[in-house]
Amino acid sequence: MDTVKESAGETIRQAMNLLSRCRQEMGKRIIGQEGVINGLFMGLIAGGHVLLEGVPGLAKTLMVQTLAEVLDLDYKRIQFTPDLLPSDLIGSLVYRQETGAFEARKGPVFTNIVLADEINRAPAKVQSALLEAMQERQVTLGNETYPLPEPLFVLGTQNPIEQEGTYALPEAQLDRFLLKLKVSYLSNENELQVLRRMGVEKKIPVNTILTAEKLLELREAINLVRIEPGIQEYIVAIIAATRERDRLVHPYAKFIDFGASSRGSLGLHRCARASALFQGRDYVLPDDVKTVCPDVLRHRLVLSYEAESEGLDGDDVIAHILKVVPVP
Repeated sequence: MDTVKESAGETIRQAMNLLSRCRQEMGKRIIGQEGVINGLFMGLIAGGHVLLEGVPGLAKTLMVQTLAEVLDLDYKRIQFTPDLLPSDLIGSLVYRQETGAFEARKGPVFTNIVLADEINRAPAKVQSALLEAMQERQVTLGNETYPLPEPLFVLGTQNPIEQEGTYALPEAQLDRFLLKLKVSYLSNENELQVLRRMGVEKKIPVNTILTAEKLLELREAINLVRIEPGIQEYIVAIIAATRERDRLVHPYAKFIDFGASSRGSLGLHRCARASALFQGRDYVLPDDVKTVCPDVLRHRLVLSYEAESEGLDGDDVIAHILKVVPVP
């Protein structure tokens, strides 16, 4: 038993070191966005997809391009526009006159990392075409179903301040993003570093640290992280609190119309284990759950009019929940 435990501990330490090296490589180009970089790797290791929200010009596309280079993964960027068609995303059937048969022309979603840039600018039929790919890791063209490459990592970006010509993502699609990360403005000090670094060298080289095969191995390392029954009950209590409608017991409940789904509890469970892995631990602490809670839950809560009228967002409501749910 001790030998097995030592082997698991060594695997976790190796995984932590690899992830640390990856973050260092990302830091050569991306300055002052450590939290977002950690979130990207958490989504990758946990096997989910990530939604990035931030105003234009904060290096979201550069971040994804750099991630693909560091991991040596195939990468495609799709600019979502109101005239985009589902076939532009997943592909279509093309008739070949010489053979008299239809042939599948695979779309750009057949890759490892998909950047759906300004995902909320495409209409619902295009957004829904992405659902099967994100959830089932497959695409149906005609009567045939084609598996997508592994790993598949979808990153959607959206601009929080510009709403003209946009289509709000439906809750069903939002729920399929494991994490929603906020990309914020840089501090003055970091902004100065960007000027000095990017103004001198346009294309800063980065080294490849991982491969697709090694990344899949790291995903398996999460299963070596123990999570005690008390922590699991804590996760369930947090999710249940988002669904609570008794305002006498939980005054914050008036700010929530619809709470998180079971997919939210599974995401919180897996991301808490990933957080422990990032720290080189083979066990989950309550602080791991608290750390990942905002990123996992902020897009899964449908807030009420009362929340909007008081200027509260998902993070504010989650902070209320974490205060009232007892910590094991």
